[in-house]
Amino acid sequence: MKLIFFANTDWYLYNFCVSTALRLRKDGHEVVMLSPPGPFGERFAGHGFRWIQLPMDRASLNPLREAATLSRLISILREEQPDLLHNYTMKCVVYGALTARLARVPAVVNAVAGMGYVFTSDALKARMLRPLVKLLMRMTLSDHRSLLILQNPDDVMSFSDGGLILPERIRLIRGTGVDTMMFHPPVPPLHPDGRLRVLLAARLLREKGIPEFAEAAALLRQWGHDVECLLAGTPDPGNPHSVPEEQVREWVDAGLIRWLGHVDDMPGLLNTVHVMVLPSYYREGVPKSLLEGAACGLALITTDRPGCREVVSKDGVDGLHVEAQNAMSLAKCIARLDNDRNLLTELGQRARQKVLREFDERAVIQKTIDVYGELTTPYAIGSASRSAS
Repeated sequence: MKLIFFANTDWYLYNFCVSTALRLRKDGHEVVMLSPPGPFGERFAGHGFRWIQLPMDRASLNPLREAATLSRLISILREEQPDLLHNYTMKCVVYGALTARLARVPAVVNAVAGMGYVFTSDALKARMLRPLVKLLMRMTLSDHRSLLILQNPDDVMSFSDGGLILPERIRLIRGTGVDTMMFHPPVPPLHPDGRLRVLLAARLLREKGIPEFAEAAALLRQWGHDVECLLAGTPDPGNPHSVPEEQVREWVDAGLIRWLGHVDDMPGLLNTVHVMVLPSYYREGVPKSLLEGAACGLALITTDRPGCREVVSKDGVDGLHVEAQNAMSLAKCIARLDNDRNLLTELGQRARQKVLREFDERAVIQKTIDVYGELTTPYAIGSASRSAS
């Protein structure tokens, strides 16, 4: 069986889809990666996957350019003749679902990780796009040959109550999971005493709480806390709410944060820090950075918002909740862990246990393959009774 994975960046495919593709190939299926050009695409060959480049501007509203993108996508699907198309991210879901009909692709799985810019921003551009995106979703998502994967119950309610899709076409799979054998606590354990090291790892979007993190670092310094605040990630030029690099460098020059940029060895980095923070008010799916931090036994600090609350469900039990858009609240949470190292250790241990119970990547991949099987039963893609190990 042949599957195409389609996303709006090669970075997304590389970070979120390779593990599923490897499992499918192990089961005897062919997987082709499809995305716009980018620096991560060349890495697919190292894993044995073919990569097709589709010129596509995530932020474009040019009708001629978008028509050309759709035309090229139809041509690719007709040439490749996949048995199943898996679309990731909002624009690819809309374009992929629409063109799959025209190209007569037998089965389509759409995956939306969070509601994203179009549905959550109050910017004029987002408000202009929202009715059109809703219309296209109503036209394409409830097709009997397709299913929609969402990552948290809040998004399920938003899609079904908003009339974007028939509820019976939705499948809930909480996040993309995490490889708990690759992401694990350091051996020997990182000593809880000494200087507290706090990490925020995310795309540099304002709604991820990046400015609040820098402000919290300034407050901690004023309060006399010797805390090292690390920021991993790069600006996202395709998103209008990206934090400019110049702003990040100002924070670095002021001694507030240490900016690491893109990090390839995340397990190695996580084994050198104590706390993972994500003060996000972005409409997340289930944030992978929180899952990776939890798998490594870090104490977690995040908001009680959709997606984030799937990982930290109860304040003081499996992590700490911070008020959204509130640097003072974030600084107080970090200071609390700096002052109470026993709580720091306990939260990290509970976070690891929760990931092992609920978010192990192997189980999540099997649930995704089971969704494929609902649409392609003649191919018997991985049995639902098959062990996730």
